[in-house]
Amino acid sequence: MTTVKIDSVHLRQYVTDAELEAIRPEIVNAKKMLVEGNGKGNGFLGWVDLPATLDPAIVASIKEDVKRLAPKARLFVVIGIGGSYLGARAVIEALQSEFASWSPSQHPFVVYAGHTLSEDYYHQLLQLLDANDYAVAVISKSGTTTEPAVAFRIVKDHLTRKYGAAEASSRIIAITDAARGALHDIAVEEKYPMYVIPDNVGGRFSVLTPVGLLPIAMAGFDIDRLLAGARDMRQQCLGSDSYSENPALHYAALRNILYRKGKKVEMLVNFLPNLKYISEWWKQLYGESEGKEHKGILPHSLSFTTDLHSMGQYVQDGERLMFETFISVGKPAHNVAIPSDERNLDGINYLLDKTLNDINHNAEQGTMIAHRNGGVPVVKIDVPSVDEYVLGQLIYFFEFACGVSGYTLGVNPFDQPGVEAYKKNMFILLEKPGYEGKELV
Repeated sequence: MTTVKIDSVHLRQYVTDAELEAIRPEIVNAKKMLVEGNGKGNGFLGWVDLPATLDPAIVASIKEDVKRLAPKARLFVVIGIGGSYLGARAVIEALQSEFASWSPSQHPFVVYAGHTLSEDYYHQLLQLLDANDYAVAVISKSGTTTEPAVAFRIVKDHLTRKYGAAEASSRIIAITDAARGALHDIAVEEKYPMYVIPDNVGGRFSVLTPVGLLPIAMAGFDIDRLLAGARDMRQQCLGSDSYSENPALHYAALRNILYRKGKKVEMLVNFLPNLKYISEWWKQLYGESEGKEHKGILPHSLSFTTDLHSMGQYVQDGERLMFETFISVGKPAHNVAIPSDERNLDGINYLLDKTLNDINHNAEQGTMIAHRNGGVPVVKIDVPSVDEYVLGQLIYFFEFACGVSGYTLGVNPFDQPGVEAYKKNMFILLEKPGYEGKELV
């Protein structure tokens, strides 16, 4: 069952049926390149079949590790950067209570490290770890990426001093390369439980590997349902070339048509604050995949109605360089009534026959109409709810559409050469051995 659907009603004055048909051969060819593996970056296409081919023993092992560690860890520290933490964080924060850190739970509360070099952040994290029992997942293909390597050294030292070397090792899980790299070697030497990051799956496409599945399961969410949603979306994406039946192809086509018309910025918009990190994951996925050769749509995000009171002015009346993609959620998980007030000094008694969700959806609809009429094309992605199954579908939908869109744009969606420039400069400035005499780029 496919739950992700594209609604293009607010695009009719910007994208015609003739334009969609004209770009279809490029879109279908890009899909063929993904499926047959004959395009650029074809060594990193393991994610395409991953939901259907993931070894059930890996899922079972993850569940056993959750059973082993959850009873003795109030916190679970996930050490990673980029795709090594964003996918898991996106799913966890979409599903958990906004106030989960204050709520009692039988599952650990997940906190993050390795995604920043802020000294104050680590000082505060260590204070938190002083006061709580915890376990750790360290996620790195090489083990030498600066941010997670620094974080792991700091956290490992604290863990060892708090629990002793043997117990500390039992509380660390390494997710890394199968056979090589610093983290792999450390994990073997220290006898950490290990999971493998597949060689043919890049970091930003890795949420459905143990990179994402272990933290998501540790937080108490159903990874079987997440994978089931991804499997069903995969079947949809591979099985049809029809825009009406394949939302990933439809989305990729719309993005490329709008880009060619000068819409260089895409705003991913949500009306639910728990989807903030879905947007953060999406920004990495599309920014790192398409931003090459001086090409690509700049991915940005907005959380409405909050940002309507700040960025909303620019979207409505600023430069016409953008389009918006709304994630529209049908039903909330809970209902909250608006209390009656006889005095009605705030003037909102007219809303008493409506739910907060009714009000939110009317704000959403009103915003789409206003922005469309103001010159901003609006793509609408409809999902019925926010749960593990729907998120599995949404993740795979965005991944597949990203591959198709990148190939249609004419770039390799699966490398990230530009990421290395800042690293080289940083190593030169830090006087890392081997960088003596090298010039800043």
